[in-house]
Amino acid sequence: MADNPEHESLEAQPGVASEDAMETAGQAGGVYDKLSAELQEAKDKHLRLLAEWDNYRRRTVKENFDLVASANAKLLGKLTDVLDDFNLAFDPKHKSDKLEDVEKGMRLIYNKFKNILSEEGLTEIDPVGAEFDPNLHDALMQQPSDKVPENHVSQVLMKGYKAKDKILKHAKVIVSTGKAS
Repeated sequence: MADNPEHESLEAQPGVASEDAMETAGQAGGVYDKLSAELQEAKDKHLRLLAEWDNYRRRTVKENFDLVASANAKLLGKLTDVLDDFNLAFDPKHKSDKLEDVEKGMRLIYNKFKNILSEEGLTEIDPVGAEFDPNLHDALMQQPSDKVPENHVSQVLMKGYKAKDKILKHAKVIVSTGKAS
């Protein structure tokens, strides 16, 4: 170490090296404090963001629930009209011995009920003659048919229903195997 004149001069001056080290340590401590504060600020922002997201998620779930409940209440309100019509039909004051009158009353109630469901987006799946589609139909059996081509619906046992594009109930069908041999 004697070969290095700078080293000798530092050794000759007591406290110079330790002052530089302290200054460097002080700068490092300042950087550490700054980084620590930035980290704490980032953690706080992250926690606030998580809390805001959780509040948003809860609010959205509640709004969706309220929307569905409101739509259900609207539909139920319309269906009470049909219930009122049935109550009137069964009221002894409106009793009729004529089968035609009873049928006419039931047909009126049925049409009102069907119109309400149609207004709400319900449509029937009545696929007679259509090609069998397992996404829309449940095949209960197959049978030969001279009139209906193979793999087409020859008879509908129960209609299916869908609301907009969502299948609520598949049509129960009989599928043709083609001409009988």
